[in-house]
Amino acid sequence: QVQPVESGGGLVQAGGSLRLSCAAAGRTFSSYGMGWFRQAPGKEREFVAAINWSGGSRYNTDSVKGRFTISRDSAKNTVYLQMNSLKPEDTAVYFCAASRRGRLSDDSYEYDYWGQGTQVTVSS
Repeated sequence: QVQPVESGGGLVQAGGSLRLSCAAAGRTFSSYGMGWFRQAPGKEREFVAAINWSGGSRYNTDSVKGRFTISRDSAKNTVYLQMNSLKPEDTAVYFCAASRRGRLSDDSYEYDYWGQGTQVTVSS
């Protein structure tokens, strides 16, 4: 079983940057598809970005394309979400998730393991 553990959230001003990390506890992420989702108060969970075992990636184009970058370091068993040009509407709890299917999925139901989330707050 894989247990994602997120870190790196915090408070940042609009226009600033943060890098979220997702480390694996339990076993290696190497064959898993990994995704980042976010959930703002009163809203549904939203897909942010995903990466597969070979480094292919996809993004929620409308919300984050061109500002966020997902990457993975297999040696460190860690997935990252680099967030630049942050906006107040990016404020949310960000979740890391792992999918045994290994695909680049934007469907939360395809992810088997979820972290506890890390809060990102962007002030205007």
